[in-house]
Amino acid sequence: MSTVAFTGHAHPSAPLGAGSHSLPTEVSLRHDWALPEVKALYELPLLELVYRAQSLHRQVWKDNKVQLCSLLSIKTGGCPEDCGYCPQAARHQTGVKAEKLMGVADVLEAAKTAREAGATRFCMGAAWREVKDGEQFDSVLQMVRGVKTLGLEACCTLGMITESQAKRLKDAGLDSYNHNLDTSADHYGEIISTRTYDDRLQTLARVRQAGIGVCCGGIIGLGETVDDRCHMLLTLANHAEHPESVPVNALVPVAGTPLANNKPVDSLEMVRTIAVARILMPASMVRLSAGRSQMNEEAQLLCMLAGANSVFFGDKLLTTGNPEYEQDMSLFARAGLEPLQPNVDKPVSQ
Repeated sequence: MSTVAFTGHAHPSAPLGAGSHSLPTEVSLRHDWALPEVKALYELPLLELVYRAQSLHRQVWKDNKVQLCSLLSIKTGGCPEDCGYCPQAARHQTGVKAEKLMGVADVLEAAKTAREAGATRFCMGAAWREVKDGEQFDSVLQMVRGVKTLGLEACCTLGMITESQAKRLKDAGLDSYNHNLDTSADHYGEIISTRTYDDRLQTLARVRQAGIGVCCGGIIGLGETVDDRCHMLLTLANHAEHPESVPVNALVPVAGTPLANNKPVDSLEMVRTIAVARILMPASMVRLSAGRSQMNEEAQLLCMLAGANSVFFGDKLLTTGNPEYEQDMSLFARAGLEPLQPNVDKPVSQ
């Protein structure tokens, strides 16, 4: 299978959302990892792996704050794709009904609520295979502009996009576009048949060329091998520019999907995956994403010790559950973790 590098936009001197952070001179960004190297890291004794990851993490992210991200499904269900894990696929009998695109005012009200709760990043997801030009895409552009006026980072995940659509999103102020690889190129065909791995890489290339930050990670628990997990991370790390954001998800099995009976992911496998992602991509935000509701608080803190410096919060991630807000705030307070503060005093005008 061929590969497409998502290059064309200079890597920022400071990690996205990191304020005054800059990459220390003693930390270099590698783009030439080999699978045996990555696998050797993954298979280190756990405490040694976490120690290495945390040591590197604190070199780059000295204040050790956690970014709070809010994710809203702006268009739920009815997706024509056949992703084996997704309850929004129309062909899966999951009880998720197809809904129309939310109104701009409702989305911005949700963004305002998220900001008041502490979010600094607002992510909007639509269950589309690809973006269609027209009234709906125009509405998404309005949503992006509105989120930016609230002083929030704006992120979208809308499926595949064209070069012109990527440019329009950039012009609207979009900070980041999410488009996950999900798994390795070798395992990808076992999970999805309605688009190729190269389709995903092409979309990421268009995002990068437009000057939008790349948010790209994957899911563990899809029946993949350790080699698959390592190869997915290697694919991200070996591109000319690392993604500014790397979400690490654990499969949330949903009845009615082909992967409904997959064995739950061991929390320590999440820790290992996050630690390796941190070592391979030290300047990227590593986001502890789907699957947190399946983890106890100690496991979540271990993930943060291993290098996760962002979480999605709120009671739902698109259509699956997530720890509630009060529970998260209590955990952060007891652990002495300080969230990044939203830029409420200096909204960005568009």
